[in-house]
Amino acid sequence: MISLATLAAAAVNQAAGHESVGLFQDTSFYVLIAFIIVIGVFARAGVHKMIVGGLDKRAQKIADEINEARKMREEAQELLASYQRRQREAEEEAAAIIDAAKKDAKRLAREAKEKIAEQTERRARAAEDKIARAEAQAISEVRGQTADLAIEAARIIIAERMDGGAQNAFIDREIAGLRDKLN
Repeated sequence: MISLATLAAAAVNQAAGHESVGLFQDTSFYVLIAFIIVIGVFARAGVHKMIVGGLDKRAQKIADEINEARKMREEAQELLASYQRRQREAEEEAAAIIDAAKKDAKRLAREAKEKIAEQTERRARAAEDKIARAEAQAISEVRGQTADLAIEAARIIIAERMDGGAQNAFIDREIAGLRDKLN
């Protein structure tokens, strides 16, 4: 009410500063009366309580939104921490998989080298055996040809040195020698 009195006094002072017109003829006076009536009606109707209640509701709504935002922020931080943990676990798992793959690759390479060395050794032995067989066959063929040549040379020499009768005597003697050997 003090503010209303102050407004009334200000309206009176303003009116006094102008030409002296009657109080009921000044429009400021009627504006003041209308303002006081409107304020009175608002006060009687409890508008100030509705305004305060609306402001309280708005303040509570803002506080609730702030709390909800704080909860969401905490949940987001927990979710972020969870994802970071999962990412670290995935990176560790990937590193373990890579290490295992490297070990497997080294083992496979070592096994492949061993198999290649074994196969090379087997092939070398097979080649050596083949060479030995070929050598033995060649020696056998050379011996056979040498024996054939020796027999042929002996036949030629015997044919030249022996006459028909000597040959028959030699053959008879050898046949008799064979009979003795066989019996």
